[in-house]
Amino acid sequence: MIIEGRPISKGKAEGSILRLNEPLSFLGGVEASSGDIKVEKGGNVADRVLVFPSGKGSTVGSFVMYDLKVHSKAPVAIINSTAETIVATGAVISSIPMIDRIDVDLLRDGDRAIVNADNGTVELVDVKSVESVSSVILIDGKILVLKRPATARSFPDVWSLCAGKIEYGESPEAAAVREIEEETGIAVTRPLKDLLPIHVREKNVIWKVYPFMFKADGAVPVINEENEEFRLLDIEEIKGLELVQGTLDVIEALTADD
Repeated sequence: MIIEGRPISKGKAEGSILRLNEPLSFLGGVEASSGDIKVEKGGNVADRVLVFPSGKGSTVGSFVMYDLKVHSKAPVAIINSTAETIVATGAVISSIPMIDRIDVDLLRDGDRAIVNADNGTVELVDVKSVESVSSVILIDGKILVLKRPATARSFPDVWSLCAGKIEYGESPEAAAVREIEEETGIAVTRPLKDLLPIHVREKNVIWKVYPFMFKADGAVPVINEENEEFRLLDIEEIKGLELVQGTLDVIEALTADD
């Protein structure tokens, strides 16, 4: 799968991802002579594709990055959500390929990544992208949620909206209408709202999810074998469930003006 971002420091590299969850200061956070990380879970940046949300700290951090390069302990590339001046400067003076505007939550430790900072792309070699839909269905002021069985191949044993893959040649809207009828027996036509797609990572799959909202007052759901239970709940009740990642954000965004 290829993810598009913004080039910061040009160059190309390939390596195994080392991901940090917090902003990183190279000054105090990385030992220049060894490449050892002194914060979070530790590890070593040498020859890794180093991924973290953004930089922070003193401008001296740029020179720590250069010192890593001098000691042959630098990362082969850097990926950020947001480029910060200190890290960007350090990447440029150290000739480390760097890209930002990447959702780092989609990247995992150990992913094999090909970084092309000439055009701003990150290719995850062993990760595939699958397009899908996820629909809020409003029934008499409540939201329909579905419990996925423990045997489900994707997102087992959690609650979700009515969701499924987009079939070849099918539009996202058509897929949403079809999935709703297949999974709940409810016939709908046009959505009330839709959102730009979101991305959700599950193991070696990144789901590109198109969210929709439909209204079906008076409908009685009849679920198929893809789910084991349904409930009609309000948002506060839904917050108490274990949900597929991103579900609550989609619900809140789609129902914000209702």
